[in-house]
Amino acid sequence: MAKKEEKSKVVLEREYIIPLRKEFQKAPKYKRAKKTIKALKEFLAKHMKSDNIKIGKYLNLKVWEHGIKNPPHKVKVKVEKFDDGLVKAELVGAPVEKPKEEKKKPVKKEEKKEVLPKEEEKKQPEKKIEEKKEESKETKTEEKKPSEDKKEVKEEKRVLTKT
Repeated sequence: MAKKEEKSKVVLEREYIIPLRKEFQKAPKYKRAKKTIKALKEFLAKHMKSDNIKIGKYLNLKVWEHGIKNPPHKVKVKVEKFDDGLVKAELVGAPVEKPKEEKKKPVKKEEKKEVLPKEEEKKQPEKKIEEKKEESKETKTEEKKPSEDKKEVKEEKRVLTKT
């Protein structure tokens, strides 16, 4: 499959101060931020002559900054229209996000693991298993010794109490 390397070019770039107060006052308090977003899109559709409008992350955050009931009265916006009809609006002064590029990690020769012959690989895990078994046997025998001592002491006490 072929990747799309064609990038759309900016045809028109403008800055607007968009008045929002008259529009959101027409809506009830609990719907004001939503109405503000609709008003932004209507304003941009009218002035940029396109229906395909995308509002940027920072502009959206600015509108919703004080909650749904108290949006800003006006907003300064930078608008770009592309040759495919897409209109992107972003808050003036917002950081510009660069398009993500695929980064390839260089392979370092020093960090490669040493390859062992197949026979040695097979033997090593077996040795480790045998060592673990031996260790577990040793710990079990060590654990049994104190318990045997306790049994002997208990038997002695029984014998002493009976007589």
